[in-house]
Amino acid sequence: MAALPSDPLHASASACAVPNTALPERLIAHLDMDAFYASVELLRYPELKGQAVVIGGRRMHEPVTLPDGTRRYARLRDYTGRGVITTSTYAARDLGVFSGMGMMKAALRAPDAILLPTDFEAYRHYSRLFKAAVAELAPVIEDRGIDEIYIDLSEVPGIREPVGHDPLGGVRAVAREIKNSVWRATGLSCSIGITPNKLLSKIASDLDKPDGITVLLEADIPSRIWPLHVRKVNGIGPKAAAKLQTLGIETVAQLAAAEPALLVAQFGKSFGAWLHEAAHGRDKRPVVTHSEPVSISRETTFERDLHAVHDRAELSHIFTRLCEQLASDLTRKGYQGRTIGLKLRFEGFHTVTRDLTLDQPTQDAQAIRRAAGACLKRVSLEKRIRLLGVRVGGLSRPGSPEAEPKRRRANRGDSAKPQPSGTSPQNLALF
Repeated sequence: MAALPSDPLHASASACAVPNTALPERLIAHLDMDAFYASVELLRYPELKGQAVVIGGRRMHEPVTLPDGTRRYARLRDYTGRGVITTSTYAARDLGVFSGMGMMKAALRAPDAILLPTDFEAYRHYSRLFKAAVAELAPVIEDRGIDEIYIDLSEVPGIREPVGHDPLGGVRAVAREIKNSVWRATGLSCSIGITPNKLLSKIASDLDKPDGITVLLEADIPSRIWPLHVRKVNGIGPKAAAKLQTLGIETVAQLAAAEPALLVAQFGKSFGAWLHEAAHGRDKRPVVTHSEPVSISRETTFERDLHAVHDRAELSHIFTRLCEQLASDLTRKGYQGRTIGLKLRFEGFHTVTRDLTLDQPTQDAQAIRRAAGACLKRVSLEKRIRLLGVRVGGLSRPGSPEAEPKRRRANRGDSAKPQPSGTSPQNLALF
């Protein structure tokens, strides 16, 4: 295991330290793993540390071990297709290559960047490891995805005790202890933002990446938050940011200075009021320790548009694999579902969904495939297919009251608009 990150906090609170009553009642942390997927890959290929590496390739981009024991890596310039980058190392980001960017576009910016395939089984493994390590120190955790969590630190022992002359020393010491535990469990670094609420902590965790600790209180908002672009606020997307720009609002400070009535008039009562509150760093949302998923899905975007007849075998194989993966997800997570959904995206990005509600919930791959196949027969497949997805909703736990059979059938959304059976003979070719 590599050495722990350096710890600047060698002092500890004395036994008679008085809790710091100046701290807010709530202390919420947002922990974000640093370039998570890429960092996991660097554990496997440590010789790539410090290099521009892009994650998002296919199996054909696996490194090749040469007779002398060295490895030959695929380069981004050799990629063909329309895949997108899952993540990239910080060295690649310095070259303008970021997650969500198309591979071909990224190749123009960093043609010599090393390309690696994704390995989600490995990422899920390390995700479980880092979350378990945090839970041993601070058990009140809200899981926000594979590489990030919120942590309620309000009642963690030592959090309110000053260290030496630093009133926030206890906060920083707890954060450092969490980071060290994550490092020991995974060999990976993370960044932590600690503030009075989730909104500010999400912003703070990104301010001193990588391997950073950022502690902000209400008094720090004008100096640390207001100079930022509005897009740094989680919940303000590109469309809202573009509209704010037309109003002459680009920074959080400008948003905070805007009249609430103007924001409500432009964005509606709910979102307009939220914009005003968010700009002033106000957020009362609790850390939610558990929530039940609404649905579980699997989907894939093809490297090329596939034809329902000419690519029948390939589509059939992909469809079966998606249903098997989805069934495995349901079994592993302990769910079954009653509503089976199909998602198709065609050339031109036209998307169609079809749902079918079964009499009894299932987690069986064949049953899911049959139901999704029935949905497909109500779709015209005259255009080539870009994306195929399968979803299971109406989730319940086996043996729960919700899992009892219900003698009814219901269609939702586009499902209520079946296509005439004779309009698309291609759909029969796929199944």
